[in-house]
Amino acid sequence: MTATLPETTAPAAVTAALPEAGVPADATALLADTAPCACSGCAAGTGHADLLARLATAPGGRTAVVAADRTLTFDELRAEAAAVATRLTALGIGPESVVALCLPRGAGLAAALIGTLTAGAAYLPVDPALPAERRAYLLADSGADLVVVQDGDADASAPARTGTRTLTLAELTAPAEGQAAPYRPVPVTADTLAYVIYTSGSTGRPKGVEIGRAAASLLLAELEGVGAATGQARRVGWNASPSFDASVQQWVRLCRGDTLVMIDEETRRDPALLAAFVDAQSLTDLDITPSHADPLLDLLTTDGGPRPLTLLIGGEAISPALWDRLAAAHTSGLLRALNVYGPTECTVDATAGWIDRPGQPHIGTVLPGLSMRLLDEKLAPVAPGETGELYLTGPRVARGYRNRPALTAERFVADPAADAATGARAYRTGDRCRLLPDGRLAYLGRADGQVKLRGHRIELPEIEAALTRQDGVAEAAVVLGEDAAGSPALLAYHRGGDADALRTALAATLPAYMLPSAFVAVERFATTPSGKLDRAALPTRAETPAPAGTTAPAGGSGLTGPAEELIARVWTQVLGAASIGPDDNFFKLGGHSLLAIKLVSRVRAELSVALPVKAVYANPRLRDLAAHIEELTAARDA
Repeated sequence: MTATLPETTAPAAVTAALPEAGVPADATALLADTAPCACSGCAAGTGHADLLARLATAPGGRTAVVAADRTLTFDELRAEAAAVATRLTALGIGPESVVALCLPRGAGLAAALIGTLTAGAAYLPVDPALPAERRAYLLADSGADLVVVQDGDADASAPARTGTRTLTLAELTAPAEGQAAPYRPVPVTADTLAYVIYTSGSTGRPKGVEIGRAAASLLLAELEGVGAATGQARRVGWNASPSFDASVQQWVRLCRGDTLVMIDEETRRDPALLAAFVDAQSLTDLDITPSHADPLLDLLTTDGGPRPLTLLIGGEAISPALWDRLAAAHTSGLLRALNVYGPTECTVDATAGWIDRPGQPHIGTVLPGLSMRLLDEKLAPVAPGETGELYLTGPRVARGYRNRPALTAERFVADPAADAATGARAYRTGDRCRLLPDGRLAYLGRADGQVKLRGHRIELPEIEAALTRQDGVAEAAVVLGEDAAGSPALLAYHRGGDADALRTALAATLPAYMLPSAFVAVERFATTPSGKLDRAALPTRAETPAPAGTTAPAGGSGLTGPAEELIARVWTQVLGAASIGPDDNFFKLGGHSLLAIKLVSRVRAELSVALPVKAVYANPRLRDLAAHIEELTAARDA
């Protein structure tokens, strides 16, 4: 079957100045001069204005960016963006150039990103927290023309390894001598490259998704159309890593005059700190994954900051229990919860559905910039109520994969429902869905080796390829299962190789979210009658072995003092480990961000100690964490 939603009403024309002082006097002229993408309808003739044309009308005195280092008004943001664009243009950077931004979340990242787009170029986000080898790969594979690094960045090995021209943020944003450059974006077309974001690759290497300017502009207009971005002067938290497409959903809000509030790493991974931050910063909108929304719900109150808080929830499936909790919070006025789904290849969000009543979870309906097809293996429409693979088509479908023509042809296929003469394309999502009687879509999982874990899109073959590149590993398989504590986790099975050595090697090449929680050595893999690996025969529940050299059970003679014994007992509960010793490392035993949150919650409940999540990362060894807790207890009781 096919379904196409009608166009929603476009937002108010941006050519009219907002009713506040500070709008640039030449804003209307800018809208005309940013053609053809602004004046003739950047989104392939839809009439939606380009993002930067809308940004020109934001009141100059309004706060644009709030970060730990500094705050920028819209006038200051436009001035810095103009300085960045001038510098880039002088270096020969323009439309179809790619500028890699290896910067943490901060005011400088926002200015560099907007400045890159102002120069007509595209940006490539490269999270500085990624291993150097992966950063080098992104720079080399993308063919980036320039990389921007943080001032005083000691680790410049990735740019040096690839020979990519490098500038510091200070060099990039320094104003040119003489008169300040005006904010005048370089004219672009609807298909001009806006950004490249890399996703996990089924071939064993990440692949870059190319998104055009019209698609990004349409995304913002459609979020407004469904009520996800409403009113004026909203305060939007930037929660996602710049390397993930959810960050696009956040920074585009600048272009409608909203304030972007940067959330630091320590805050975003600690629910207690995040809840306090939401209220202290008067956030009105927050993008979050279900895994992190669950503990946050317990900490938000109706008498906190602006309510209802708008939560855009995406990145993984919402469980029925969490769905009902969100629906109740929606009804109480605590929040407005919107479930958003979409692959990077379709410009962040493809569908949206309000979580306003309990019942069966769904991913809503397709946003206006896309149309859907539910097809079977023969590309025929499935009958109503039957399961099919979701195909998406429309102006927000990506240009393709950067420098991957074969893979682009495989995933971006001719639209089965369109006239062949039109050349319309559809993206094969690999997601299985079913259309519910009310017209909403139910998400039923993947049809391939891709998984979603704690909001991250992961291709299991990429981890398997990284394993088999290690010395001594003859064969490897990775599955999404459960760790010993029953939490979703990646489990790596390998024939040959040492588990500790493999963990260390993968940590040097893969992002932390792709590291398996357990490494299990096997003598051989089971195979199907056709001789292929039988994944169904692999256990999906990890049993954490006793750490090497540890014989004492939790609370036994190997532990010293009540704090160590308590932490060992909590670790045993959280990690499911049979035996814990004082020198064991929480993360080497399979701990991860969500288990760290559970650990902190247990400690707070049992000892009434406000232990921050960052303390677990700073003190991963049991003995050290116990000593830290004793210090906190002593300070509390002093």
